[in-house]
Amino acid sequence: MANIAVARIKREFKEVIKSEEVAKCHIKLELKDESFTELRGEIAGPPDTPYEGATYLLDIRIPETYPFNPPKVQFTTKIWHPNISSVTGAICLDILKDQWAAAMTLRTVLLSLQALLSAAEPDDPQDAVVAKQFKESPDIFKKTARHWANVYAGGPKREYDLEQKVEQLKTMGFEEHRARAALSTHNWMTERAMEHLLS
Repeated sequence: MANIAVARIKREFKEVIKSEEVAKCHIKLELKDESFTELRGEIAGPPDTPYEGATYLLDIRIPETYPFNPPKVQFTTKIWHPNISSVTGAICLDILKDQWAAAMTLRTVLLSLQALLSAAEPDDPQDAVVAKQFKESPDIFKKTARHWANVYAGGPKREYDLEQKVEQLKTMGFEEHRARAALSTHNWMTERAMEHLLS
């Protein structure tokens, strides 16, 4: 990796670790290796969102061409959000693509991702199924997002009725995450989720 990129990452890493604003927002950054090319980010779900009380981990890879190209970031914690793939954790956020500027930093990226959890952009989705639910059934969306936050990201437990439906499909022999994903995709209608799993 080019020395310019390493020097820049070291500086940004210190900036995140020492920033009071970042600490207040419950954002963290760790090195995965000594080469400064792989990092692990952590963001807390923002207050007054379905993600509140949950913690999300991010995989951050720094390209050779950094800071002229954006870091490659994806969620490693499963999340139900229109702009984040519920399957792969891929993120649809303009600053991670064509709106990146060399003046931006890892701090900018982490704070922007946390802001994205507060303000979804369903008209520019990464996950069309989640975006459709967000627009057409906002109450079911919130319930589903809270449920995923609890199950996958340590958020507070609130959706007992949804967990019972997952258990029901598990007793029929379906794997837990597949059952949860099918129910989430089909607005928690057990019969439609079963049809989906059997198709």
